[in-house]
Amino acid sequence: MKFTVPAAVLGVAVGLVAVGTPASAADNATGIPDFSGNWARQAFGFEEPKSGPGPILNLEHRPNGIGSNLSMLVGDYMNPILKPGAAERLKQLGEISRSGTVFPDPSNQCLPQPAPYVMSGQRHVRILQQKDVIVIIYEQDQQVRHVLLNEQHPAGLRPSWSGHSVGHFEGDTLVVDTVGFKVGPQSMVDEFGTPHSEALHLIERFRLIDYEVAKESTERAIREKGYANPSAINEGVMFDADYRGKGLQVQFTVEDGRTFTTPWSAEVTYRQSKSQWTEYACAENTREYYANKDTAIPVAAKPDF
Repeated sequence: MKFTVPAAVLGVAVGLVAVGTPASAADNATGIPDFSGNWARQAFGFEEPKSGPGPILNLEHRPNGIGSNLSMLVGDYMNPILKPGAAERLKQLGEISRSGTVFPDPSNQCLPQPAPYVMSGQRHVRILQQKDVIVIIYEQDQQVRHVLLNEQHPAGLRPSWSGHSVGHFEGDTLVVDTVGFKVGPQSMVDEFGTPHSEALHLIERFRLIDYEVAKESTERAIREKGYANPSAINEGVMFDADYRGKGLQVQFTVEDGRTFTTPWSAEVTYRQSKSQWTEYACAENTREYYANKDTAIPVAAKPDF
């Protein structure tokens, strides 16, 4: 896919931890759910919320009129949640996409992929849960997030590409609060290039959901935002369709008063992965096979710190 596929796949298994089985129950006597393991989804973009303002949608549909055209990403720049500057930026990127050119994004430019953007295209995620920190690793280019548990955002927080994430449990739900995002030329919250400012405030709610709920959500997402070619569904990242245990759902809300007229929400749903964890390299492999061209290796003129 144009907005997420890395330049090349090395096919080398990552030896961070052994592939685990996602938990389906609370962690022993603590009552805290265990999200550890490998999770997968077979769709792109965000799932719409049950109610209220949702994410930007694609103006371009598949030839049959059903579902998002993943080969032409034109975000709905007329959506009323967008402030004028954001709408104009989205319109510009949509015109580039309609011209047949892939516009720059964090994925194809080998840049950091902060949330929520990282959830729109990365379909394989590994969660390592410890007492004081939860580490979230996304397969493509090994993007990593650290969620510090039961802590506060520090005063005078200096912006960084992935922001500063703190989390706590509310019953069976992990609530993650992230602020302090740095902004660059390719900063965006979704695959359409919807921008954000340093005022971005992201709230995520992770919870384990019953099999039937996960099945319904993932199958609907595949129909609406998966591969248009049915044969491609059995390629790439796969969840285990035979696994009847819990799924993982992340519901999130985006607040950014400089970019959006109102907060909006979306969600992504994962099921236990059946795919091998693979090492994807980006900057070291600059051939964009989907565009039949080479891209420049990212360079930094000055340090970020």
